[in-house]
Amino acid sequence: VVRTGAVLWRHTEQADLEMRDFSNEFLGRYLAAMGERATETVGAYEIEGRGIQLFSRISGDIFTIQGLPLLPLLDFLRREDVIG
Repeated sequence: VVRTGAVLWRHTEQADLEMRDFSNEFLGRYLAAMGERATETVGAYEIEGRGIQLFSRISGDIFTIQGLPLLPLLDFLRREDVIG
């Protein structure tokens, strides 16, 4: 978070995804169902949708996987009295 050029808050978080074993047939069906979205999303999956089927294990925060560590950000915003 930056205000008037000063960095007020930064946060780094890591999440790990373990891909499951699947057949070429499954992959073909998955890509067909995803259509163009497979080329428009990072990693060709949407973890919040059909893409969850690609993984056997996830460790870490789901929001981090989606691109924004939301819970730590909300905590910062509450401490700064930006939100209630």
